[in-house]
Amino acid sequence: MRVKAVITYDGSAFFGFQRQKSTKETVTSDIEHALKSLKIDSEITGSGRTDRGVHATGQVIHFDLPSYWNNLEKLKLSLNRKLNAIAIKHIAKVDDDFHARFSAKKRLYRYVFKTQPPSVFEKNYISYYDQFDKTVLQKALNCFIGQHDFKYFHKTGSDTHTTVRTIYQAKYREKDNYHFIYFEANGFLRSQVRMMIESAMQCAKGEMQLSQLQEQLAGIKKYNHRLAPPEGLYLARILY
Repeated sequence: MRVKAVITYDGSAFFGFQRQKSTKETVTSDIEHALKSLKIDSEITGSGRTDRGVHATGQVIHFDLPSYWNNLEKLKLSLNRKLNAIAIKHIAKVDDDFHARFSAKKRLYRYVFKTQPPSVFEKNYISYYDQFDKTVLQKALNCFIGQHDFKYFHKTGSDTHTTVRTIYQAKYREKDNYHFIYFEANGFLRSQVRMMIESAMQCAKGEMQLSQLQEQLAGIKKYNHRLAPPEGLYLARILY
């Protein structure tokens, strides 16, 4: 029986979502270890991988269960007792051909930052940028909307046959001294969101021109190689 689970996790506790040979401190390894302790020998598949330090409030995974595991609420409770920096929010039975990654239609990321250094209690969950021009930031974000070839906006190692993606929304909001950037797209390349945010913030801080951002987006020249700090990034929602 195939099941879909919506999970949340504290990315500061892990070296990323994806399974790695060099460490067992990944989200995938933690969940698979918990499953094995319940006699469930199944690998998990996520809707996408997140970098080290990046969080999730709505990551989606799928895995297969033995037929005798038909009490999904009991399974959720059992897993949550075994997991520390990960929580299972929902588990539901799905069709056997459901795929957490390939069945996804849209993905939403949220980025949170402050213009004052975060407190010791916030530093793992909120990023920091000093003063910037809010109007220019939104203009920079608007450049990403639509279908583009993001070959100059990702780290190498992306497991994909194309670097073309469609951005449906790219917007900035402010509330109670916190600043938010939202991206919604049909998919993202490895570290693409962090590179887009850093590029947009460089424009907003006067360190890069909007014309340069547009040239990089057009694949003419790469002006920015840096990534936004991971602490403020959250994989917020997956739509199917």
